[in-house]
Amino acid sequence: MKLIADLSEPNNFSGRRFLVIVGPTAIGKSAVAIKLAKRYNGEVIGLDSRQIYRGMQIGTAQPSINEMDGITHHLIGIRSPFEIISAGEYARLVNKTILNVIKNRKFPIICGGSGLYFRALTRGFFNESFSDPKVREILKKRLKREGAKILLDELNSIDPEYSKIVHLNNHKRMLRALEIFQITGRSPTEHFQEQKKNEYRKSFYSIYLKTELDGLVPKINHRIIKMLENGWLEEVKYLMGLGLNYKNHPMQSLGYKYLIQYLNGDLELKNAIERIKTETRQFARKQMKWFDKEEIDITINISKFSKEEFFLRISKIINDF
Repeated sequence: MKLIADLSEPNNFSGRRFLVIVGPTAIGKSAVAIKLAKRYNGEVIGLDSRQIYRGMQIGTAQPSINEMDGITHHLIGIRSPFEIISAGEYARLVNKTILNVIKNRKFPIICGGSGLYFRALTRGFFNESFSDPKVREILKKRLKREGAKILLDELNSIDPEYSKIVHLNNHKRMLRALEIFQITGRSPTEHFQEQKKNEYRKSFYSIYLKTELDGLVPKINHRIIKMLENGWLEEVKYLMGLGLNYKNHPMQSLGYKYLIQYLNGDLELKNAIERIKTETRQFARKQMKWFDKEEIDITINISKFSKEEFFLRISKIINDF
């Protein structure tokens, strides 16, 4: 592999290696990515299914200008919250951004906590040829006639594993999964298992940051309080003023549902905060379970190292590229 400092011939991935830093919410992925970017002349590329949206800086924990510390960030706050971004589309955005970063003689560092987007990036996603407008139209009519619950139950009977990550209101993902099954006779999970790795897989070196959940809970709780102090409620009011509600995919991000309920007078603030804390803990646990099953190059339990030891270890990994 070429050293990361060798950025000649920047128009392809051949012979290069790029970091992908993943892990649960509140573990400190962004801080690690920024510190490494400063050390290795890098730029950070987001791998987060929620941070890509504009107007949701606080609730999705997008790094602030101060936190970015002069490091260029990509795929953060660039899309309208009225849009839905598929995992496949996000992976293509990341690949395109990587090429742009290396053209600028910078080292790309991909960072985020979306397990599905990580899988799409490193394994590829459903073949685009698995598409049939007629099948899709029939499914859309069924959705309108029978409702999302019936179709999600159908998906669950076909593919229990994949149905767990499909929200009732994410009609696009639900219909896509059913379309693939009807065209190919195989479930999305079967395609994942049989699918060859993405042609760029060897270019990505994945580092999974993890810790015991008990050690993460205080960080989660502290972050939620800071987000509220920084104006999260005002952010939700602004988004609601645009006409967004919990039925919009981005507004299904952690916490927004309960703050909407509070603002609508359906929930006391203290109860909303406790529910957000509980939901976030559950999400962190789910993230770690997901990444525990992924093909990761190296897992680092941050509770086992001091900050100095931790960065020495990652620096050695990069220097060995």
